[in-house]
Amino acid sequence: MARFVHTADWHLGRPLASARLTEDQAFALDGLCDLVAEVEPDAVLVAGDVYDRSVPPAEAVELLDDTLTRLAATGTAVCVIAGNHDSPERIGFGSRLLAPSGVHMAGPLEADATSVLLNADDGPVRIWLLPYADPSVVRFVLDDDALRGHDEAVGAMLARIRASFRPGERNLLVAHEFVTGGVETSDSERPLTVGGTAQVACERFDGFDYVALGHLHRPQSPRTGLRYAGSLLKYSIAEADHRKSVSVIEVGKPGTAPKVEEVVLPVRRDVRVVSGTLQRLVAEAPREGRDDYVFASLQDAGPLYDPMAALRAIWPNCIGFRRERVLDPRGGDAMPDSAQLRSRDVAALFSGFFEHVCGEELTGAERAAFVEIADSAATTAGED
Repeated sequence: MARFVHTADWHLGRPLASARLTEDQAFALDGLCDLVAEVEPDAVLVAGDVYDRSVPPAEAVELLDDTLTRLAATGTAVCVIAGNHDSPERIGFGSRLLAPSGVHMAGPLEADATSVLLNADDGPVRIWLLPYADPSVVRFVLDDDALRGHDEAVGAMLARIRASFRPGERNLLVAHEFVTGGVETSDSERPLTVGGTAQVACERFDGFDYVALGHLHRPQSPRTGLRYAGSLLKYSIAEADHRKSVSVIEVGKPGTAPKVEEVVLPVRRDVRVVSGTLQRLVAEAPREGRDDYVFASLQDAGPLYDPMAALRAIWPNCIGFRRERVLDPRGGDAMPDSAQLRSRDVAALFSGFFEHVCGEELTGAERAAFVEIADSAATTAGED
């Protein structure tokens, strides 16, 4: 069988809140290089979104350079395409110089897709590289203004590739698209378009022995033979429950289902969400995992003084918090208009505010204490 390591969505240069993730990404890519050296695949398939933005920071470029150099040193072919976050020209820069070293970079979309022919132990395999296919770009490169939407545009590109299939070769595709089929999305994925026009039907990929997809961050398969490897790391708190991995793929004879193994790479820090009152979280926090990126969901009803300082005393890499309190649990969440507010005295206004935020009424003692403080403040202001 031919063997491949499928990975995608590295998003080099991406931060997590205020945390810079370059060292975390480097740690994970060290694990990827170790995996490639261990399993000795025929090729590494990187399905787009190598960078997080079209103009990446210098450290992201340096990290990609180091990673590609290490992968090429193993003697394994490396096939990389541009995703919707990438600048195609930056991904494609130097591609003709890199190809003889076994590193194949497909940046700008072209009418005739780049392909890489590998002679695996059990026969030839051709890998087709299809960078992110924006419909407007497809219309230009194919000189066909009738194409509308991602489904038609990608379908046209795939039809051209299938027309180039050669007898006796197995055909793999590396692409970066949003494919239909009950897939799960994440808020850290940049939408390709508004609404459903970005989706491409699974049937468009018929005829390929395996399709290595990028764009969606959770590892998943819309159908047999089509797979998202998922992102390199967790890139938002919405991904805290994801099991990040790379896919080791074995492709046999044409018509047989590829074998898929998920391999979890080591990470420098996890991303976790913790929930509870601030006091309980601080008092009961386990010692392990304190260096993780933690987001706190606080259940406190009353005011808190500098909760971030208290959280970071336990989790130095805490990236934020939110308050869980539901406003007015009895359902009376309609706010009074300005005329109603002006008609109330200050004690009534404060009582309403307290009840709205905390979900409970002031006690008699609390109300009396507030009135005393308010009267004292008013007297002082009058004297000034």
